[in-house]
This record gives sequence, C-alpha cells and structure tokens, in this order.
Amino acid sequence: KVLSFIRDTNAIVKDNNAKVAVLGASGGIGQPLSLLLKNSPLVGELSLFDIAHTPGVAADLSHIETRARVTGYMGPDQLNDALKGCDVVVIPAGVPRKPGMTRDDLFNTNATIVATLADACARNCPEAMICIIANPVNSTIPITSEVMKKYGVYNPNRVFGVTTLDIVRANAFVAELKGLDPARVNVPVIGGHAGKTIIPLISQATPKVEFPADQLSALTARIQDAGTEVVKAKAGAGSATLSMAYAGARFTFSILDAMNGKEGVVECAYVRSEETECKYFSTPLLLGKQGIEKNLGLGKLSAFEEKLVAEAIGELKGSIKKGEDFVANMK
Repeated sequence: KVLSFIRDTNAIVKDNNAKVAVLGASGGIGQPLSLLLKNSPLVGELSLFDIAHTPGVAADLSHIETRARVTGYMGPDQLNDALKGCDVVVIPAGVPRKPGMTRDDLFNTNATIVATLADACARNCPEAMICIIANPVNSTIPITSEVMKKYGVYNPNRVFGVTTLDIVRANAFVAELKGLDPARVNVPVIGGHAGKTIIPLISQATPKVEFPADQLSALTARIQDAGTEVVKAKAGAGSATLSMAYAGARFTFSILDAMNGKEGVVECAYVRSEETECKYFSTPLLLGKQGIEKNLGLGKLSAFEEKLVAEAIGELKGSIKKGEDFVANMK
C-alpha cells in the first residue's frame, strides 16, 4: 500500500509538470493567458510561440516567482521546437474582430493560421490536448480535425473548441441579475460559439433561477451578443481579450486537473458529437486523463431552449461544412 501511494504521489507530481504551449502568445489574448498559466502550479513548462515579440514576452514572464519554466519561440522556423513534448496546446492565434465584423468575417485569415498550426501539432505532438480559441470556433474545430485526419492522428476526445467564455459570461450576467455570488453560479451553454448558435441553458442553472419570458429573452440575447458588446466598447481597439484569457485559462486548468486524475471535472466545449444532427456541438463534458471521458449531452431542455437549438442547427452545419471544405481544397 505504501509503495502504491508513493507511485501515485510520484505520478501526480510528474503530472503537475505538464508542458503547455500557447500559440499566439504575444497577442491580446495570448499575453494575459500566458500570465495566468505561468501563475499555476499545474504547469511545469510553458512554451510560447508567435510570429513576433515572443522572446520579450517570455523574458518578462520568466521573472515571475513561480516554477513554470518559460521559453519563447518566434517565427515558422521555431514552431516545431515549440510543440515538441507538449501535453496541452492552446491556440489563441489569429486576427481579432473589429466593429461591424462577425466572427465569420475572420474566416479567411484565421482558417489558414489554424490549419498551419494544426498541421504542426499533428507532426510534433499528436497526442496533446488541443484547445482552440481562434475564431470562428464553429469552423476552426472542423479545420483542426480534418488536418489531424490527414496525418492519421485525429483523436476526437482530444480536440476542443474553447467556448468557456460563454459560460463565464452567462454565470456573471445571471449572478448580477439575481444578486448571487458569481463563483457559485453555473450555467451550461451548448451549441456553438457565435451569435445564435450560443445557447445558454438557464433552466439547468445551479442554483436554480427563474426569469419572466421577456427578461429571459433579453438575457439570452445579451449572452449571445456579449462579444460584440466588448468589440463596440473597445471602439476599434480589439475584442474580448482579458475575459477570454481568463476563460481559456479556466478551461486549460480543468483539462490539466482531469489529466492529473481529478474526478468529476466537467466543462462545456465544442467537440465532435453525436448528440444532435450537427457533426460538432458543444455540451457539458466529463473530462478524464485521456480527454473526453463522457459526453453528458443536452440534458432536459425547456421549450424556449429547444427552439433555440432548432434555430441554431442550420448556421452550425454551414460553418462546419465551410471548415471541412477549406481543408479539402487546401493545396
């Protein structure tokens, strides 16, 4: 028993040395995300990649008195080295939205960036958990999956579209309306990660909350359009970066906790799915050592939520096809 305890403890210590890569580490999301990851005892090694400024970001973060070792990599020549031996790869790379743009307007630029980075992951760390933040997530997850398939290394349990910011926002907005502590509110958000594909399940919130129809409708719309709220408020100076970095870190820590053997870790994420007629769909997932342990599905929906799901399917299917077609037509 003592030996098995030592073995288990050693495994946990070893697992707490996870190597995490951030691709797009110099950007608006990448820098605060890297700071949050550097601050975590779950991270042993932090590998920062971008096309510019990474040596400076890495030098700056390396002075922080936490144990994660930080290395910066810059430019396409150093991408392979940045990814070797990584357990988790988080990808906030890409261009942000400006006022008047939808997430889909980012498609052409970000599709190419994500395909290039997914290609490098497939070659250098095919077993890693891949967490995609780069928008439009509804299309960049199909892109990542199709690129991994080309190399024969696709594992649907290890490729995640990070929708956590939708959950974080839903929790914050519900807590604000009801005078609750946001840390104790949990609202599952399913579907996708753009506009009307974002479906907050207020009926499944804990603690239980109720809103009159008009307030529920307004709350749902605010959660769906929250990204645009920030884009407008920043008036051309970017999109949600700080709250996205927080949400990206929260998701990454959940993945690391689950990889370390913590039980009962549940997060919503946009993944390959059989839960609806869409090939990819976000639902609550039980996470484990190998990624997704169990898809917990949609649960019981209210009539209002069922209608939201029905209205989202068409747009989601279109975004998925757009991503798949992009990879099929790649040179």
